[in-house]
Amino acid sequence: MPERHDPRAVGPNLPPGRLVELNGRPPVFVHEVTGPPGAPTLMLLHGLGASAALNWFGAFERLGEHFRVVAPDHRGHGRTPAGREPFTLTGCADDALAVADALGIEHCTAVGYSMGGPIAQLMWQRRPERIDGLVLAATSRDFGGRVRERLMFGMLPVLLAASTVPGYRTLRRRALSLLTPRFPGPPDRAWVIAEMARADSRAIIQATGELGRFTSRDWISDVDVPTSVIVAMDDQLVPVRRQLKLARSIPGAIAAFVDGDHYSAGRPDGDFTSVLVHECRSVVRRAARPAVATPSYWELLSS
Repeated sequence: MPERHDPRAVGPNLPPGRLVELNGRPPVFVHEVTGPPGAPTLMLLHGLGASAALNWFGAFERLGEHFRVVAPDHRGHGRTPAGREPFTLTGCADDALAVADALGIEHCTAVGYSMGGPIAQLMWQRRPERIDGLVLAATSRDFGGRVRERLMFGMLPVLLAASTVPGYRTLRRRALSLLTPRFPGPPDRAWVIAEMARADSRAIIQATGELGRFTSRDWISDVDVPTSVIVAMDDQLVPVRRQLKLARSIPGAIAAFVDGDHYSAGRPDGDFTSVLVHECRSVVRRAARPAVATPSYWELLSS
């Protein structure tokens, strides 16, 4: 039975969205901002239990001043159906690349928030020639480790799941309402609850397991595209030390800092959007700058 949504929910103004048909894969719901003519493309990848609308509503307009913006809902999140296959992070990466194919996008900058960070990393790993740069926010090389961290990171999925409990829809909506103080209005609180409630319980549980198993430690140092890592300084889910380790693991990566917690992207009155826009522009500029060969010591001696 589909989830019922509060008809009183009033959401923010969002860019147009539609289901995009993919070659050999189930369709994916995508929001898109066309941006200026010929603008480079950003692929925005949202976090666990959220949707593109919920994660990026505060950034669409400002990013659209400089970029073409494409923001898919991952499988079982937002308006993208979960499908029959289990949720996997590699599947999300392949979905995003297939969305790019369907929209005629040859290459893009992958922008990943929280769970979107591993998906962006996997996009580069699987098709590095398609990825011009990376912007990774409130995320890490892995999400395992201490039990306390795992429990904290698993809090949202536990609240979203419980589909086998009688009356779970009522319980889930009440549990979701406990999270919404982290998303002060605007937008409307009822819209936030309704948007989070779109998530498919089975997909969320599978996504949590996927995150617990994910690691890019063995290959993240091979990333050879311009990268910025946005560190949420009060992050209660992804420890700051892990965000900094991610930045240190990628050659030439720039670390930028936001005075906010893990839900900073859902606060349009904070500085996350300003930092995001700045780092996206920085990555694109660095990607467009031709490489300058540095002469070796012996070449300098012989000149």
